Amino acid sequence: MPARTNELALFARELLRNPRDISAAVPSSRALAAAMAREVGPQTGRVIEFGPGTGRITRAILARGVAPGDLTLFEMNPEFSRLLEDRFTGVRVVNAPAQAAAAEAPGVGAVISGLPLLSMPPAIQSEILAAAFAVLRPGAAYVQFTYGRRPPLDDAVRRELRLEVTPGSKVWQNLPPARIYLYRRADDVCANSQQEAISRL
Repeated sequence: MPARTNELALFARELLRNPRDISAAVPSSRALAAAMAREVGPQTGRVIEFGPGTGRITRAILARGVAPGDLTLFEMNPEFSRLLEDRFTGVRVVNAPAQAAAAEAPGVGAVISGLPLLSMPPAIQSEILAAAFAVLRPGAAYVQFTYGRRPPLDDAVRRELRLEVTPGSKVWQNLPPARIYLYRRADDVCANSQQEAISRL
């Protein structure tokens, strides 16, 4: 059976088994995966992906030049974790929730998230984003997509964690269409703006 058929069959089976944990009826499109990976490259260093599922975005991250040894995946579903380990040689797969990323060494260059953040309670959102920003280096982005019409992170959580949000591209070539958002520490955004203003003097 072709790999793509295996992937779709596994996705459909896990969707039926755990519908609350999977936010879409089909895996992310190649267009969405490419747009999510646009923030990373060989210069990014270590990258963490939350909720990689069957690995569509993972493949796009690696295609951008991120070394397999620099990529860590946090995936709760054991079936997806086994698929990812078989599919991506050299990539570290952690069968654990995104919150476990807080134990990673700091200095991560980007966190790419395919989690259904908008459907989660604010307390869980806060735990996930706090874990990400505990390891992200200054100025680095947390990249998240959503199918909703508003930013996926609860605004109270964003203020609590002192984050700035920047709308990214809208990806129509996905089912359903998705919008990408980038989150950074507000203090980092302010510092970068001040440095740019000084450099123009």
